[in-house]
Amino acid sequence: MMDLIKEFKVDSLKVFVYENRAAMGVSAYELYKQKVLQMMADRKENIRAIYAAAHSQSDFFEALANDREIDFSRIDAFHMDEYMGLGDDAPQNFGNFLKNRIFSKKNFHTVNYVNPSAKDISAECKRYEKLLREAPLDIVSLGIGENGHIAFNDPHEARFYDPQWVRETSLDVVCRQQQVNDKEFSHLDEVPETALTLTIPALMSCTTVIGVVPDIRKAKAVYETLNGPVSEACPASILRIHNDATLFIDKDAASLLAI
Repeated sequence: MMDLIKEFKVDSLKVFVYENRAAMGVSAYELYKQKVLQMMADRKENIRAIYAAAHSQSDFFEALANDREIDFSRIDAFHMDEYMGLGDDAPQNFGNFLKNRIFSKKNFHTVNYVNPSAKDISAECKRYEKLLREAPLDIVSLGIGENGHIAFNDPHEARFYDPQWVRETSLDVVCRQQQVNDKEFSHLDEVPETALTLTIPALMSCTTVIGVVPDIRKAKAVYETLNGPVSEACPASILRIHNDATLFIDKDAASLLAI
């Protein structure tokens, strides 16, 4: 693999460390493609895929958008999480991010968005959960937040055994500051305090998990994910007990690891 610095395993989680984020993103795409093509070869049903919207995923999405081997007309796509209160047209909306990066560039069989502007949020959560539960979920591509979150499951509200698959949640200050750090918002007070998110059991139900985590700002979260206890205090640590999870990181994100 190009620019691969090291590969290792922590519990069940496979970890690949790359020299730079471009190599990391392309390599994550290569594994994603391999997994999806194998799933398509093994059965007739459409593949059900969940996508995270974050700048950390940009290199992965660029490679995916340039793909010429995957039949996207056999993929039902799902949106992982979304801010509440911004309005449908806000450029910061994760649905708009995904539409711009990948959903508008490939002929997906379906693209399924969660609607944070629904008048009845409880009903919206149930609607989206029903869609997710209609058939097994196959593959999810995700990042890890600076606070160790996956999707918008911040440590203070993350639940490894949540009975719901979609819920309204509050965002902690570290999570909200990350959105400023990503230059999506100018000031902390502009960042919404609530969101809709897929829960950890929904993400963990996917047959395959591919994590893409670059940047020095993620180094502490990566360290805790791999070296701390498997605990809701670092939600991403749950990836260590998934049957088929792989984490792709660049050397900056790996800077606190002994490698």
